Amino acid sequence: MRPVFVQLRCEPGKTYEVADELYKREIASELYSTSGDYDLLLKVYIEDGVDIGKFVNEKIANVPGIVRSLTTLTFKAF
Repeated sequence: MRPVFVQLRCEPGKTYEVADELYKREIASELYSTSGDYDLLLKVYIEDGVDIGKFVNEKIANVPGIVRSLTTLTFKAF
């Protein structure tokens, strides 16, 4: 499994609803509210061989209230 971080920008006033829906989907390892350009930071673990773009599109980015996402792949933990 590989860790993937996804930053999410939400419609104004929808951050808590988006966070609740993500937890209902049981895909989040960790989920934080953040300051800056994005409202939420989501950490998920994706099985090796799974198409990351498809996973993000089908399980994360289609949550109502999300207007933009930024996916960061990781290489090595120190």
